[in-house]
Amino acid sequence: MILYPAIDLKAGKAVRLLRGDMKTAKVFNEDPADQARRFANSGFQWLHIVDLDGAFEGRTVNRAAVTAILEAVDLPLQLGGGIRDIETLESWLEAGVTRVILGTAAVKNPALVRDACRLFPGRIVVGIDARDGRVAVEGWVEESDISAEDLALRFEDAGVAAIVFTDIERDGVLGGPNVAATAALARRVSLPVIASGGVASLDDIAAFLAVEASGVAGVITGRALYDGRIDPASAIALLASAAASSKAPPC
Repeated sequence: MILYPAIDLKAGKAVRLLRGDMKTAKVFNEDPADQARRFANSGFQWLHIVDLDGAFEGRTVNRAAVTAILEAVDLPLQLGGGIRDIETLESWLEAGVTRVILGTAAVKNPALVRDACRLFPGRIVVGIDARDGRVAVEGWVEESDISAEDLALRFEDAGVAAIVFTDIERDGVLGGPNVAATAALARRVSLPVIASGGVASLDDIAAFLAVEASGVAGVITGRALYDGRIDPASAIALLASAAASSKAPPC
């Protein structure tokens, strides 16, 4: 299982929101590239980046900040927020982004997801952000009539690399993740599922490790890393221990 530290970008700064509400943005680092270096130096193997302004405006907004992160660290990263066409998607992949996350586009332009998967195999992730089981789009301000499960199933045969599943009501509030819903989704689809929203402690990470066999392949956390609730070294050690145990021969 991979632990993804999150850097959410608003006005060129690393922030965290409560339940996706832009009015609640709290700045944790004025320099996102510095934050990326801190995560890299802590031993993380991936970064999860979201252009929050882009998600709301439907276009890339924080290009300078993302470019600075790409220049600052030599880590694979996945990027979402405001990517709504092939040209923008391709420009980010050419710039060094490892995987692009399509969220709103997956609901409103599913053909784009399929075309992108065909053109860039293994590099497209579908972001499914749900409130009470229904998918929300356009920076979470617009709710659709599609369930998270139905949307995931639509892309099972498209060549998607993974699903990022976010429970909006848990996001940023440090109240614990929705492990049951994430595991249920993972069991329904053949795609790897990355959990997001509410991860606030090592116990939360351990809870996802306990359902890893269902198809939960990764966990995203942000605020808990910034405010010290999760110690990076301890979290990485927990994952390494679990990986080693899974490879141990039976007694």
